[in-house]
Amino acid sequence: MALHRMPPPEFPVGPYVSEPPIAAGRRLELIGQIEQLPAQLRQLVGGMNDSQLDTRYKNWTVRQIVHHLADSHLNGYVRFRLTLTEKRPTIKNYNRARWAELSDSKTADAELSLRLLESLHARWAVLLRTLTDGDFERTYFHPKHQREVRLDETIALYAHHGRHHSGQIAWLREGKD
Repeated sequence: MALHRMPPPEFPVGPYVSEPPIAAGRRLELIGQIEQLPAQLRQLVGGMNDSQLDTRYKNWTVRQIVHHLADSHLNGYVRFRLTLTEKRPTIKNYNRARWAELSDSKTADAELSLRLLESLHARWAVLLRTLTDGDFERTYFHPKHQREVRLDETIALYAHHGRHHSGQIAWLREGKD
């Protein structure tokens, strides 16, 4: 990885911009992004040695970012399933920064989370492609933000989340500054 003269950008692919309600065509694009993330991530981290995986992008190493994506997207998948099977569930918030500091996030082989993301995203995409317009209008309550969140907004958020963290790793690999 290249040396950087400038600090890493806060939002390498731009900040998240809420866009609901999201039309069916746009949802298909977002589902495609979710489905393709594991392969893109594998391409970005493939061939990295431990030293490269332990390179920091701001507060987290590449390894922690990969594990964070698995942790976060597991939570996202569960949020979808809860919302589809319960009326306006209150989701469980979690401390992402503290999860990233757990020993497995700092030391485990990134391959473990890459394989998890491949299976998770394949199954998530199957579910997402079966949902109706009405399903995407369903909401859960987010206690941290004290508001209801629609599933169509959630799909956009997780698609952006994958692009955001992939963008961080790409920035490190490409030596952009």
